[in-house]
Amino acid sequence: MITQEFSGADFLRDPEQMLSLYARGAFPMADEDGAVDWYFPKIRTIISPDKYNIPRSFRKSISQLNFEVRIDTQFLSVVRACTDRSETWISEEIIEAYLRLEKLGHVHTVETWSNNYLVGGLYGITYHGAFFGESMFSRVSQASKFALMKLLEHLNEKKFILLDVQFMTEHLRMFGAKEITFEEYNSLLQKSYNQDCRF
Repeated sequence: MITQEFSGADFLRDPEQMLSLYARGAFPMADEDGAVDWYFPKIRTIISPDKYNIPRSFRKSISQLNFEVRIDTQFLSVVRACTDRSETWISEEIIEAYLRLEKLGHVHTVETWSNNYLVGGLYGITYHGAFFGESMFSRVSQASKFALMKLLEHLNEKKFILLDVQFMTEHLRMFGAKEITFEEYNSLLQKSYNQDCRF
């Protein structure tokens, strides 16, 4: 169940206030008219960076993929690509808010490149030992999975505690995503905030 917790876009205009809402487990979404609300799901979907899974079939195909990973080189291009679909919750106002957070060092991208062309990727918000995944895209088969795999490897290496992926999908389930209660989620948040991680 998704619970609307905060209404309006005022929280987007102050990056510190926006970050404090993420730190509580809330995230913004815009409706088809661009109106922004913050949501606070009671059932959370997470992947533990130290307990993730790489699907066997994907492992076999990785060596045949002409993919290269880059981090934090094309933030705006990644976000724009994530909006390139029939319906999107990422409004222009939210993008502007992300740009302000990026200047503070709290927004990051993991990008899939092939032949010097951006073919997939994802982005999210970081706060101490937590990474709040926001969206991903793929222009060629397996590109978003590659970005997710590289994100998980990176978070594990940097000792992050939590990858919040918001909603369960079969794509995420294959990588070890699981649904937990808010109480369990909050416990992981508190643990992650004791970590001084640098993405």
